[in-house]
Amino acid sequence: MNQCMDVEGVVRRLKRIEGQVRGVTRMVEEDKPCEDILIQIGSIKAALHKVGQCILEGHLHHCVLDGIRDGNGDEVLDRLSGALEQFSRLV
Repeated sequence: MNQCMDVEGVVRRLKRIEGQVRGVTRMVEEDKPCEDILIQIGSIKAALHKVGQCILEGHLHHCVLDGIRDGNGDEVLDRLSGALEQFSRLV
């Protein structure tokens, strides 16, 4: 089975985000300025959005194309619609 995403790249990004979240936890515990904490939360949100983009791009280039080539276009497009709906909720 073909993987539809760059697993190593996505995992690397998620581990970086995990570190950022731990950093924000420390900032809260250390009573850092709210503005600084909010800046870091914005960075985390942007990083998560980028992970979603990477996964969606992989889905398009592999799962969707393969499904269409295999004659399952209607099913693939329904699943793509669901994936796009989920991704749009991230914003």
